[in-house]
Amino acid sequence: MKTEKEQKKENLWLIYDEEQLEQLEKVCTNYREFLDAGKTERECVSEIIRQAEENGYRNLYAVDTLKPGDKVYAAWMEKSIALFQVGTEAMEKGMNILGAHIDSPRLDLKQNPLYEESGFAYFDTHYYGGIKKYQWVTVPLAIHGVVVRKDGTKETISIGEEETDPVFVVTDLLVHLSSKQLEKKASVVVEGENLDILIGSRPLDGEEKDAAAAQIMKLLKEKYQMEREDFQSAELEVVPAGKARECGLDRSMILAYGQDDRICAYTSLAAMLEVEEVKRTSCCILVDKEEIGSVGATGMRSRFFENAVAELLEKCGHFSELKLRRMLAHSTMISSDVSAAYDPMYTEVYDKKSSCFFGKGPVFCKHTGARGKSGSNDANAEYIAKLRKVFDANQVRFQMSEMGKIDAGGGGTIAYILAGYGMEVIDGGVAVLCMHAPWEVSSKADVYEAYRGYCAFLKDMF
Repeated sequence: MKTEKEQKKENLWLIYDEEQLEQLEKVCTNYREFLDAGKTERECVSEIIRQAEENGYRNLYAVDTLKPGDKVYAAWMEKSIALFQVGTEAMEKGMNILGAHIDSPRLDLKQNPLYEESGFAYFDTHYYGGIKKYQWVTVPLAIHGVVVRKDGTKETISIGEEETDPVFVVTDLLVHLSSKQLEKKASVVVEGENLDILIGSRPLDGEEKDAAAAQIMKLLKEKYQMEREDFQSAELEVVPAGKARECGLDRSMILAYGQDDRICAYTSLAAMLEVEEVKRTSCCILVDKEEIGSVGATGMRSRFFENAVAELLEKCGHFSELKLRRMLAHSTMISSDVSAAYDPMYTEVYDKKSSCFFGKGPVFCKHTGARGKSGSNDANAEYIAKLRKVFDANQVRFQMSEMGKIDAGGGGTIAYILAGYGMEVIDGGVAVLCMHAPWEVSSKADVYEAYRGYCAFLKDMF
């Protein structure tokens, strides 16, 4: 086992030269801008399309034919997207795929959310994904999403991000009256039904009943031409208000909402847009619904990705059902998802020998899952050896890790779903602190090294 002194010498901050440090800051500035632009899946897809088109990508469904070197994207329901660069090698030999998810834990408005109680107007919410509910009280919150009217017109909403915008909050019980509350387990100290956001207290003049709620509807109608019934066909997400920030006096880290898994989505996208003239067709797929089991039409379990690959083959003039199956089975993939960084404040749940650390590069997890690797992909040794060769040849630092001590918990990704096609898949992402909290922490050095590693994978993995 390496000494602490030897481990410190491996820290990326001590290895990078001035040129690399300058590039690191550029990548991380762009990453923070991406996080600010995409606080929901729809916003992420919109930003990804903007960047892709600036880099020569075209809509797959709007082109008739494709040839080696062409770049296309396929978006689905504005919540998932796949980007492809056609390689010179026969498609039956497979693709190099980077896959991440762009949904993050949050609060969702219910479909009949507005109500009033004791003069306060509230939006009723249902939390999305795995959260510690107590972390969401008394923090500034913003509302993002869309409202679709019966005539099909759509209103995009974002309230709480500008300095002049109001923000919202989930209230908590004052400590002076909390003796009984503080006796509860952390899992129930704040109940899910109490995660309703406070949105107003000023009554509308002339209204005798629910005057504060009436005032809210009046404001929504004036600004967004929205009727109360329009909530029924709305997707409105409540997220922490505020921009991604540099963290630490040394500015070595990033503090932001949604880094699980937009940190891997961004670095995968950046690598996809950077690498040119690939021999093997490259792909970056960024999907919705991972935090709730990859379900639904925009989750990885849907046929969206398979259908997009079939379209790609057809427009390259090579489609057949057998070729589609061969292409998927012969592909190699990094399921780009975050891993739990070692936190010295909570050593009891980590096996330090098998943990990942800030400043040591992207993290490969041979398996995820829980309780005896249940639900895990468990990558093949032969594939890991090939990845080691590619990363070492490109001087990309990486680490191998597991998520905490055995039986301390666990987690999952989209890896096992793609592995169902028979392709080689491994989990490989960035170490993060405070995962699933309203604000998560990452290392700038790991963001940059993950980007470098993903470039190497797309370019050199055969």
